[in-house]
Amino acid sequence: MIYTLHWVYFIIMAAGAVYFYVLSRNPQGVPRYEYVIAIFIPCWSGAAYLSIALGQGFLESNERVIYFARYLDWVVTTPLLLLALALTAMFYKKEKDKALIGSLIGADMFMILTGLIADFSTGAQKYIWYSLGVLALLIILYIIWYPLRNIAKSSDKQLGKHYTHTALYLTAFWFTYPTVWLLGPSGLGLTQDGVEVLAFIILPIFSKVGFSILDLGGLRKLGLQKDKSRTVQM
Repeated sequence: MIYTLHWVYFIIMAAGAVYFYVLSRNPQGVPRYEYVIAIFIPCWSGAAYLSIALGQGFLESNERVIYFARYLDWVVTTPLLLLALALTAMFYKKEKDKALIGSLIGADMFMILTGLIADFSTGAQKYIWYSLGVLALLIILYIIWYPLRNIAKSSDKQLGKHYTHTALYLTAFWFTYPTVWLLGPSGLGLTQDGVEVLAFIILPIFSKVGFSILDLGGLRKLGLQKDKSRTVQM
């Protein structure tokens, strides 16, 4: 059953990548790098989960199964998701705030890697690493909801609305990840391995492919509006 779920995930990610490629053929005013990011996210995530489907992306430690392929997925795809969100906030900015983007990605990689260490840890050490990861998440949320949101709102009213919707969507799912981890076998052990596996199949589908559909859909509308305004001015 576990293998089957990961095969299904792989197929859905492949379909998502193809869908974003099709959209990129008619970018509608959205920079092509936005599509490249959207395509690469499900490609890498699908490949990482494929390793689990093939019986490779996990190992047993301390009488638990540790799915290290998840972290190989997250350490690449979650920075790209945050990059996509930051670029959405800076959609109308010619000069991107590289320091802000770098801080966002650095905090995210810190969060993922401390989670990996926590998964291999036991006792109090586990919760020390988990807490450090949660602290990094709070820093990420601060950057998302304060400086980035201000950039979006100050650029354009419609962009501000779109950014707020996408940021809220991503935030809701990112709060769920550490909750599932804490309640599952990796943390307190209140839920069974099968529940955690299912959760980490469903959540990435919505937080990766779902997010990109929402984000690109809004940007494509804004891009069309920008092109129309240029046409009127000409």
